[in-house]
Amino acid sequence: MSNLPSQPAPLSLLEVFRRFPATARPLIAYHEALMRGPSELSVSERELIAAYVSGLNACAYCHGVHASTAEAFGVPLSTLSAALEDLATAPVDGKLRPILAYAGRLTREPSRIRPQDVDAVYAAGWSEAALHDAVSVCALFNMMNRLVDGLGVSAEAGYLAMSGARLHDGGYAGLLPLLGPEPAAGA
Repeated sequence: MSNLPSQPAPLSLLEVFRRFPATARPLIAYHEALMRGPSELSVSERELIAAYVSGLNACAYCHGVHASTAEAFGVPLSTLSAALEDLATAPVDGKLRPILAYAGRLTREPSRIRPQDVDAVYAAGWSEAALHDAVSVCALFNMMNRLVDGLGVSAEAGYLAMSGARLHDGGYAGLLPLLGPEPAAGA
């Protein structure tokens, strides 16, 4: 159900971006830099974090899109489902487990991050830059989950899969041409 009466239902995030391009363009650029730019975390790991956070938040739209994207980058959907059910027993790479645990705590109880949460990330061999990237992905998708749910964005499974394939093939920057032409300077 769209919470924007002037927009059709179901309301996709792309339609929101088209309606509000002044804020969408820099947001998409940030997505591209964070999710596809250089990082110790692979693209598949960053997409897994996005899907995991969105799953914890029960944001069906973002979870569906990013689960599909992570799957396109080689992450089995069963791994994501298992991580959401019980991260401790999920078939997640041991090095990545503390990153997901950190993202989970930051999502569910952000004021309760403990030194041992951080220590576990570093003990697994991650750098400060990797922690920064993981926290940034977590924060971005907590925000996106609120944006999507607050505006009533939704879609059918086929659209979610198509969006995941589009992100896999063209990255986030591939969304920019879909917004239409940028307004002329001073317009």
